[in-house]
Amino acid sequence: MTTMTDSSVREFKMPDVGEGLTEAEILKWYVQPGDTVTDGQVVCEVETAKAAVELPIPYDGVVRELHFPEGTTVDVGTSIIAVAVGGGAAAAAEPAQEAVADTPATTEADEPKPEGRQPVLVGYGVSTSSTKRRPRKGAEAPAAAPEASAAVQAELNGHGPAAPAAPAAPVTGDRPLAKPPVRKLAKDLGVDLATVAPSGPGGIITREDVHAAVSARTGALEPEAAPAAVAPAPSPTAAPTSYDTARETRVPVKGVRKATAAAMVGSAFTAPHVTEFVTVDVTRTMKLVEELKQDKEYTGLRVNPLLLIAKALLVAIRRNPDVNASWDEAAQEIVVKHYVNLGIAAATPRGLIVPNIKDAHAQTLPQLAGSLGELVSTAREGRTSPAAMQGGTVTITNVGVFGVDTGTPILNPGESAILAVGAIKLQPWVHKGKVKPRQVTTLALSFDHRLVDGELGSKVLADVAAVLEQPKRLISWA
Repeated sequence: MTTMTDSSVREFKMPDVGEGLTEAEILKWYVQPGDTVTDGQVVCEVETAKAAVELPIPYDGVVRELHFPEGTTVDVGTSIIAVAVGGGAAAAAEPAQEAVADTPATTEADEPKPEGRQPVLVGYGVSTSSTKRRPRKGAEAPAAAPEASAAVQAELNGHGPAAPAAPAAPVTGDRPLAKPPVRKLAKDLGVDLATVAPSGPGGIITREDVHAAVSARTGALEPEAAPAAVAPAPSPTAAPTSYDTARETRVPVKGVRKATAAAMVGSAFTAPHVTEFVTVDVTRTMKLVEELKQDKEYTGLRVNPLLLIAKALLVAIRRNPDVNASWDEAAQEIVVKHYVNLGIAAATPRGLIVPNIKDAHAQTLPQLAGSLGELVSTAREGRTSPAAMQGGTVTITNVGVFGVDTGTPILNPGESAILAVGAIKLQPWVHKGKVKPRQVTTLALSFDHRLVDGELGSKVLADVAAVLEQPKRLISWA
């Protein structure tokens, strides 16, 4: 991961923070040239196609150069920062000392001490000291910089003077406590985290805190309604994240969106898709959901229609195992899987991701409820690991949460089927010979027609519908 270019300078290369990823975008630098760094200290945050990750440096020294500005996408294996170590560290520090000769020195005793464990990559260890920032030449009041920056930003965005700064957020070293997705949200909305009052456990800044800061600054009632209106002005040294003109905005395609686009194009033009639809009365399923919520066995678990839909699909796969397969083009073989890694499409601040529940076929209904709850909460917090998004065999996408009746979903690459679930609505329905109001939804099953023919696809979709119409079949068919 590191190479020696001379006897005193080490080049830290962009690591493969996922599994086989080729590039990552530098979201934020936490150090600048002249800063002292220690083994295990986080120096930057990067975003890959799968996750936002903080990178720690694996040695002590003084930062000599940052090779790329924030917003740059860098290939894995490319050096991103140069650090002077050993004797070179002292040499690198001398110019910084001269540059601030007229500025009161900051002693180690004056530095804020980090509290708690900082997130690091496996194998790098944990930093036990804070970043020592040397004030730059010409900086007269570094302590007031965050507030001043917020005021200038508000003026640039056309919102008038910034509101008084909120109480300073708890920090680790000199950084407020916030998770990577929250940091990215703050960056996109032009919010300085140092001015945000935290409300999360342990003084962590949440998404709601960031939106509250935007509302306080702009007076907006719906901070998410127009994020472009409060986007930060581009830094002269940083790569822009979007390009605004009078009538349009251009947003570079990278990160999750870039990976999703490539995967969907590859899937759409590789696997011949067929989609079938069925509309089903799920009134009994909705009643069962309410009963399970009162069951002590499900206390503290996420119980909703998606849980029973997932179980219905698993039952249908057990009855029709050939649908759980993949196409091996090189070997010209159909690979039937004797396990189900159930993917659940999740909309997150970073875009659409599809983590999967490993060996979902072997889980009881309470276990499946626990797995679904953990998957959803992890995705929303931006903590989904690359491994959790690999190895899926079939997927469920719930477009009903957006009020959509159904859709024609595109297969995840390497999978043979994906089930779209539409909105569950009260509709007039013929029940026992009479028209009555019933809870109704529409299901759509897309499948790879190379290995799933119309008969097999129809059987799977019909079985899912039958279970949801008569959920007692979960007992007799499972």
